[in-house]
Amino acid sequence: MNKTRIRVLVGKPGLDGHDRGAKVIARALRDAGMEVIYSGLHQTPEQLVEAAIQEDVDLIGISVLSGAHMTIFPRIKVLLKEQNAEDILLMGGGTIPEEDIAELITNGHVEALFTPGATTTDIVSWIRDRVANNKVEVS
Repeated sequence: MNKTRIRVLVGKPGLDGHDRGAKVIARALRDAGMEVIYSGLHQTPEQLVEAAIQEDVDLIGISVLSGAHMTIFPRIKVLLKEQNAEDILLMGGGTIPEEDIAELITNGHVEALFTPGATTTDIVSWIRDRVANNKVEVS
């Protein structure tokens, strides 16, 4: 089946109840023509991965403001691998220190992280480019 629209799951893991940024991103992605599933607040990594697989998304985008980013991103990557869903990309955003961003990306726990000040245009462009490069033609 050839999917024509990029499908994205936007989620808020953990106990952090601040979801304004996630909602802004969800709307920007929708306005850019993507199909967006918003998981809501207080999701576990397990719930996010299960929803991503059930919804057949291309990418999971999570917002982390709680400081738990060094645990959450690696956990989601492990769960995706365990479910043979490594083709689902993982990106995120939030208040994440630069040294943690470098470590998470270098170690393959996340493909991209966008911090406050990133434009929705840059995020949309990154998703389009990365999803297009991630798709493999199957004959």
